[in-house]
Amino acid sequence: MELEQSRSEIESKSTRHSEQNLLERLQSGYAKLKEEIHKSVVGQDEVIDAVLAAILAGGHCMVQGVPGLDKTLLVHAISDAMDLSFNRIQFTPDLMPSDITGTDIIEEDRETGHRSYRFLKGPIFANVVLADEINRTPPKTQAALLQAMQERELTISGRTYKLDEPFFVLATQNPIEQEGTYSLPEAALDRFMFMVMIKYPEIKDEYRIVKKTTSGKKVIIDPILNKEDILLFQEIVRRSPVSDRIIKYSVNLARATRPEDPMATDMVKKYLKWGSGPRSGQFMTLGAKARALIQNRVTASYEDVQHVSKLVLRHRIILNFNAEADGISPDQIIDDIVKNVPLPK
Repeated sequence: MELEQSRSEIESKSTRHSEQNLLERLQSGYAKLKEEIHKSVVGQDEVIDAVLAAILAGGHCMVQGVPGLDKTLLVHAISDAMDLSFNRIQFTPDLMPSDITGTDIIEEDRETGHRSYRFLKGPIFANVVLADEINRTPPKTQAALLQAMQERELTISGRTYKLDEPFFVLATQNPIEQEGTYSLPEAALDRFMFMVMIKYPEIKDEYRIVKKTTSGKKVIIDPILNKEDILLFQEIVRRSPVSDRIIKYSVNLARATRPEDPMATDMVKKYLKWGSGPRSGQFMTLGAKARALIQNRVTASYEDVQHVSKLVLRHRIILNFNAEADGISPDQIIDDIVKNVPLPK
């Protein structure tokens, strides 16, 4: 009996030691990754943290901002700092679904003259896919991403192809120039874990940007993390403990966005047409866990859920005419929800 108890204590200590080493490895790797990204990207810490948190949680991310704020540069820098395959797709009005997924081509054997089909993979077959200006292409082409983003696979001509893990879609779009654009359907928006708003840089950062980009010095970003590291860190995020209260709070915030739900605030009932679905509760919980871990904390807090709530909810709620007439933004409604939804007892 004593021998079994001693063995159990040793195994428990070994497990705790192993988990502690994994957490230290994640936090160290994250710090080095962010430092490497800053070789190319000046400032924008909140944006970098949000995008990397989405990656560690295994989600896709939309980065939205006006032209010239280095959205594409940011995604390139993140990709370069991770030793992963990368493809960029420039979304244009004439882009076809097969330009993304790939297509079957006919090949002829010169010796036998026999013809056969061979699948030629498109740019979606990469670990990191930059969907640049995703709202510049028609809905049928945007829909080519849906299966890949959700199931991590593609079905073409009756055959299913698995995508290599890890797989991330990092999309960009311009919120002000809407001529010749196509709004993403809700099904496509719901696939993105976070929508990150990139803002104008601070004056000191803008000075550094101009100085760095006009000096002629080339920036070289070294890969810090490889495929196995990213998959391991994603597993750590999934396995990290989270209390039932945190899960309940995430669910309550999601339900509070639905005008017909008893938890809906007066502002929600007045200004929202549709609220967010169950996926938002999942993503707030995962996002809170990822944020806690990269900030050297083992478990997520209510503050972590509140911090990621806008990232998760802003593209999942649909404003009605009253909101547009009164100039109400999604972020204002989310602030009202966070303020009025009580913490679980």
